[in-house]
Amino acid sequence: MSTKRARVVTAATAGTLTLATVISVAGVTLPARAAAAGTADAYLTSVGAKAAAVQSSYSAGGSSSAQEAVIFSKTRVIQAEHQQQAAADKAAALKAAKAKAAKAKAEAARTAKARAAKARAAANAAVKARKASVTPSGSPRQVAQQMLSQYGWSSSQFSCLNPLWEHESGWSLTAQNSSSGAYGIPQALPGSQMATAGGDWQTSAATQIKWGLTYIQGRYGSPCGAWAHEQSAGWY
Repeated sequence: MSTKRARVVTAATAGTLTLATVISVAGVTLPARAAAAGTADAYLTSVGAKAAAVQSSYSAGGSSSAQEAVIFSKTRVIQAEHQQQAAADKAAALKAAKAKAAKAKAEAARTAKARAAKARAAANAAVKARKASVTPSGSPRQVAQQMLSQYGWSSSQFSCLNPLWEHESGWSLTAQNSSSGAYGIPQALPGSQMATAGGDWQTSAATQIKWGLTYIQGRYGSPCGAWAHEQSAGWY
């Protein structure tokens, strides 16, 4: 028995039978949550103190049975308050648990969404890589048409690319400007720049076109942007 509880029982023994009765009733009806360490002693001490105060107020007169009835009534009130508090604590704990579960569910949903987005991005990148790894074939114009999608352009951009390179080189692999030295289908200046797209730049239409489209994307954004500049300035 704890020191606190011993003091309450001792006080009851030294006082009257009614105080011991109150503590006994309180102990029997004490809610389950009072079983926690220290809670039962504190509760009994509180009940004992309140009951003792009631006992003292009635000690001046009245029958013991009347005093017991009053003290018992007061004890029931104390028990009811304690039970209400226990119910409030339980409701608060349940609310907190629900909030925690909802937060965890939302976090899981965000994580799943992020993973799905990452997976889609990886899949798209894989598709682009496969397309880029395929070497187009056919005439230079056909090769260029097949490569447009690798740069994110629609096939309609060929309507600008075709006249642009027709004007610059006639789509010839070996076209060379006698005054500037620009070379190949895209008229790179100097032609050796196209080595960044492949070592076979002098003989491969695909390598020259790859370099030319990369140049156009970086400088003008699209073949139609390059063609518009060509028309206004006479060069691109």
